[in-house]
Amino acid sequence: MEVLRTRRLALRAWTDDDLAAYFDLYSRWAVMRWLGPHPRRVIADLDQARGRLHRLRSRHAAVRPPLGLWAIVPHEHGTPVGTVLLLPLHDADGPTDEVEVGWHLHPGWQGRGLVTEAAGALLGIAALPRVLALTDPDNERSQAVAGRLGMADEGLTDRWFGMTTRQFAV
Repeated sequence: MEVLRTRRLALRAWTDDDLAAYFDLYSRWAVMRWLGPHPRRVIADLDQARGRLHRLRSRHAAVRPPLGLWAIVPHEHGTPVGTVLLLPLHDADGPTDEVEVGWHLHPGWQGRGLVTEAAGALLGIAALPRVLALTDPDNERSQAVAGRLGMADEGLTDRWFGMTTRQFAV
């Protein structure tokens, strides 16, 4: 299911046919070094990628569009090169009223404005009153994307994922 088309991109659900692209993306330290609590690890093999892709697809199916975890597919390429997500946030006490926008992009496709285009388009159709972006405190590139999306830097927080993140909001 395609949720959105932009000038250069399609945002659609990840499928089982995307396993090779998913593995290529999440087996790279340049991507995984910024994702999740420590110790951070790359996906080691196709079996692990298959399991993670299945979990991603289950999380995607559990929410209503435009919420979800969407494959970023450049029209010129036809294969996913990243993920843009819009998901409800949970803290240590459980579900909250907050929603997160996030992104993961293959290093070979970085520096072209694709994440800004994908996340901006998703935020545009979501029309939510408030959305957060949470970055590793040292991830200056993702923080720059948040700035280009018009998000305000709200500083460091330990509220999410059991780790310190820099929180942006729009």
